[in-house]
Amino acid sequence: MTKKIGYLGPKGTFTKIAVDSLFNGEEKASYGTIPECIDAVESNEIDIGVVPLENAIEGTVHLTIDYMIHQVRLPIIAEVVVPIKQHLMVREGFDQSFLDIKHVYSHSHAIAQCHQFLHHNLQHANVHYTTSTGKAAEMVSESDSTAAAIGNELAAKEYGLKVLKKNIHDYPNNHTRFAVLSKQADPLMGEHHLAGAQKTTLMITLPSDYAGALHQVLSAFAWRKMNLSKIESRPMKTGLGNYFFIIDVNQPYDQVLFPGVIAELEALGCKVTILGTYPVFTMDIQA
Repeated sequence: MTKKIGYLGPKGTFTKIAVDSLFNGEEKASYGTIPECIDAVESNEIDIGVVPLENAIEGTVHLTIDYMIHQVRLPIIAEVVVPIKQHLMVREGFDQSFLDIKHVYSHSHAIAQCHQFLHHNLQHANVHYTTSTGKAAEMVSESDSTAAAIGNELAAKEYGLKVLKKNIHDYPNNHTRFAVLSKQADPLMGEHHLAGAQKTTLMITLPSDYAGALHQVLSAFAWRKMNLSKIESRPMKTGLGNYFFIIDVNQPYDQVLFPGVIAELEALGCKVTILGTYPVFTMDIQA
């Protein structure tokens, strides 16, 4: 049975690139915001949702994490890592210089990723934040010739724009992680050509703020020689000083190490929730 895949749209976003790298032939639907996409999975409007999770330069997409924790709890069934290459795009008729660009549109992360280029070449332009790079390209395609968008070549093709300047991002090793969410907790497996490592993500809440609490949590993983690729704290939204921790473990869930960790942490008074155990897919794009 063909599944319906939702993603942060419109067409031309990096999320769409991530979706196309994993799913072929499935019906696809775009959503204007991350919450809308996650809500669509929860309401069974779509079977799978793909949303940005973290960027190597700008860090965690907090809206995704907070919405997944506080509003709609869905299992992570896969992760897709996409290299991010940002280009300056204008309408086809534009044949002027950077000085003639008066407006620049893009997502806040994309703007931040191109800070040095904007500072040196487009300091005179007004910067406008959009919900996605794809939306920025769409807006520029419908605006006058003084506007430019920052985005990928897929967006340029989708909206009939030309790339005025390629690779304007400040750092070359820029990647974004995308979470694949579904009510069906079974991970995407099989012989996918992009398949790589396995990962398990946990949410851990400490009982109270006491000396050495975090050290004890990390020790439960350390003495078992379990490698953590990320640990991040986020506010519980129940008052100052109340946090939960998101921890990524670079191995799949098993019936030996993980139950031992959970039992040890629960003995300390922690609450542990498994957000997903899943494969990590890494793609390569030339554009």
